[in-house]
Amino acid sequence: MEILRTPDTCFSNLSDFPFEPHYTQIKTHDGSDLRAHHIDEGAKGAPLVLCMHGQPVWSYLYRKMIPFLNADGLRVICPDLVGYGKSDKPASRDDYSYERQVDWMGQWLEKNDLSGITFFGQDWGGLIGLRLVVNYPHRFDRVVISNTGLPYNPNSPESLVQEIEEFRNNAPTPGLLEMRRALSQMGTDPARKFAYWQKFCWETADMPIGLMMSIMMERPPRALLALKFSLYKLGFLSPFPTSLARGYDAPFPDASFKMGPRAMPSYVPTLSTSPSLEEQRKAWEFFENFEKPFVCAFSDDDPVTAGGRAQFLDKVPGTRGLDHPTIPGGGHFVQESEPEKISSVISSLIRTS
Repeated sequence: MEILRTPDTCFSNLSDFPFEPHYTQIKTHDGSDLRAHHIDEGAKGAPLVLCMHGQPVWSYLYRKMIPFLNADGLRVICPDLVGYGKSDKPASRDDYSYERQVDWMGQWLEKNDLSGITFFGQDWGGLIGLRLVVNYPHRFDRVVISNTGLPYNPNSPESLVQEIEEFRNNAPTPGLLEMRRALSQMGTDPARKFAYWQKFCWETADMPIGLMMSIMMERPPRALLALKFSLYKLGFLSPFPTSLARGYDAPFPDASFKMGPRAMPSYVPTLSTSPSLEEQRKAWEFFENFEKPFVCAFSDDDPVTAGGRAQFLDKVPGTRGLDHPTIPGGGHFVQESEPEKISSVISSLIRTS
């Protein structure tokens, strides 16, 4: 297996990410060594919050939440998924899958011997982290999720499967603007909508990660947004980069380092043909009997996971009798838009349960 490692110099100018790196050696399916990175902030004996990021970001996403959580007396650990951040990056698409990410992070969890965990996950961090709760229930005391899910669609119509496979295989690669418009359509079938993101990510060899995150998180004025789109079409990968854009670009010095963010959307199990279907069925069977505190704190304007918390509130016993706040205007990445609000949800649950 070819494994890439982002040089430390790529992170040297991130003034808003002053956290000391920690590394754990884990193994791949072929016996190769992988180095997984995490940050660990707060007193070692304090209540522990494990925060997991999604795609295409890294633990940089939690830099604004850490001070709020530490101020509430909590210890915060944020790992980088394999393929992201300061963790090693397998270079081939075939090196990645949902199950391998669960396995890699399970190894990381066991080697660091963490317990008494309050888990917080968003996006892929929720998909992977919830599976860790299933596999290691004795290590977790509480769960908070935001803008994520545990996709399981065993009965998706054959016509929908064929339609999406036809789109993935034969449709032109959507441009950045087309993909953004498709994702923003509230109410559209999630599998159809997400197919645009899957196709864009896989077929865009040099994904403009910093630019995309700046657009989603900073929401620039329309005129500036139009200018950025125009310059991107002319070949400028990250026109007028903000410090935030540079932060999210840092782990990926060139296109060869981006295989994780490119490959992982294709493994979201949105259809009945998804390879992780049986594992997802077992996960839902587990959570239908999960009585530890479980809070859903979703945004009201995230088109990616709109309505996603309803399944958890309906099926997970641990959600009952708890407050499940809606975060107005939080967008997909609440860690950037509302770090104090989402941190207070986590702290409040720990204080009261």
